[in-house]
Amino acid sequence: MKSFFGGTYVGKDTLANNNIYYPIRLEYYKTEQVENYKSVYGIEVVKTEYKEDKVNVENKVIDKITDEENTINKILEKFREGEITPAVSEEMIEELLK
Repeated sequence: MKSFFGGTYVGKDTLANNNIYYPIRLEYYKTEQVENYKSVYGIEVVKTEYKEDKVNVENKVIDKITDEENTINKILEKFREGEITPAVSEEMIEELLK
């Protein structure tokens, strides 16, 4: 099961500093799997680039991060606040769980 946690657009300053001149939307989802009558949570990060001639969508799913819903909610909040993209999501989870 997957539920929408939150989304954001990458800030104009961040985009300009990286020479990107089109909007980028980031969406964060909480995933849940039930194993042995217990929920295990993960995340999905979706990045949508709205270029002039096309729309690019990239996503990354990372399952089975924790069995604590409070922990996954904190991770997702940090992802949203930090505008974390799919490309660096695994590294960020490792850092946050240390």
